[in-house]
Amino acid sequence: MHLTPDDQIWWEYGLLKINTTMVFTWAVMALLTAGAWMVTRRLRAGVPNSRIQHVLEVVVGGIDKQLSEISPRRPRGLSAFVGTLFLFIAVCNTLAVIPGFDPPTGSLSTTAGLALCVFTAVPAYGIGAIGLKRYVRNYLYPTPFMLPFNILGEFSRTLALSVRLFGNVMSSSMIGAILLIIAPLIVPLLMQLLGLLTGLVQAYIFAVLAAVYISAGMDVTTSA
Repeated sequence: MHLTPDDQIWWEYGLLKINTTMVFTWAVMALLTAGAWMVTRRLRAGVPNSRIQHVLEVVVGGIDKQLSEISPRRPRGLSAFVGTLFLFIAVCNTLAVIPGFDPPTGSLSTTAGLALCVFTAVPAYGIGAIGLKRYVRNYLYPTPFMLPFNILGEFSRTLALSVRLFGNVMSSSMIGAILLIIAPLIVPLLMQLLGLLTGLVQAYIFAVLAAVYISAGMDVTTSA
């Protein structure tokens, strides 16, 4: 039976606990940090560029172009924030094909933490772009009576972000485990490939929704 990451405790002392989610999260962060250092340590301006640098420029350019379509008034640092969300989720979901690796995105605590980052980034970018007064007025649009509903909407979409990612990752793992018991040869391999594709799609959706929410927080049409 496939256990969720939170089911396995690696170390415990009083109220302090280190579970599988934390261990694999640190492992993914270390992998991303090492990978970023390796691919960027020889970047240089001018030509000729290395193949790795050329690929990186294409990827970053593609991300910037799509973010420009989502948020024409893209603030500084948005590409790095959204790109980091995408890379973390994509790497976690991709490594799920490795036996023994429990993707941190299969834990509600991780997906809730990622959604909380987006929840915090929305007002941070919004206030930085249009100012505190105009940002707060967004919650009073179209009438002050909408204030509690607009605030509730902020919390509900944060909850939706975390539950959507958690549900998709966990359902993929559970289906794969069930099929492994029923048909241990061809079907699980196909499900792993399908799960890999689904994981990348979920990473893309999460990143795009984060950009959309941040862009909406900088909307000045309701604040004029």
